[in-house]
Amino acid sequence: MNFTAQEAIDWFSGAPLRILLVLLIASATQYFGKRAITRAMNRLATVDLRPGLRGVGARQKERAKTTGTVLSSTLNSAIWLIAFATVLGEFGFNLGPFIASAGVIGVALGLGAQTIVRDVLSGIFMLVEDQYGVGDTVEVLEIKGVVEKVGLRITTVRDNKGTLWYLRNGEILKVGNSSQSA
Repeated sequence: MNFTAQEAIDWFSGAPLRILLVLLIASATQYFGKRAITRAMNRLATVDLRPGLRGVGARQKERAKTTGTVLSSTLNSAIWLIAFATVLGEFGFNLGPFIASAGVIGVALGLGAQTIVRDVLSGIFMLVEDQYGVGDTVEVLEIKGVVEKVGLRITTVRDNKGTLWYLRNGEILKVGNSSQSA
């Protein structure tokens, strides 16, 4: 095959250029979104939301860090899901039937992935209720240690022996938090 320069430019200006633009826009959105979330959480961590209470500042910073992590993960998932669907559309996949059947797929996934749904809902309530955050010393199940990461589905706790435990939020029925004051 002999491609002339014009044929190569014509080919590249079609789907490959649009795919490249989608990936660049997704990367830029991820970068600026993460920056905006980090700035907002840093601002939230330093604002005095409860004047007069002592010991709330450190707790507020931990909660802002945890919320920032969850928001960043959610943003990244949404961005790359949309980018993936757009790239599939550029390859010629018809996304209409897939989107139309999303309700049926959602019901099937809801029934098949009940534990995941339970973990995520438990994670949301745990964050809203401020049960624990990154840096807290907690006792969960038979594990006592420091919370290293809090996500919507999984919480990681490092025990006193140095073992990193991955705990599904839906399995956590009771938590003892030594870091929170009354």
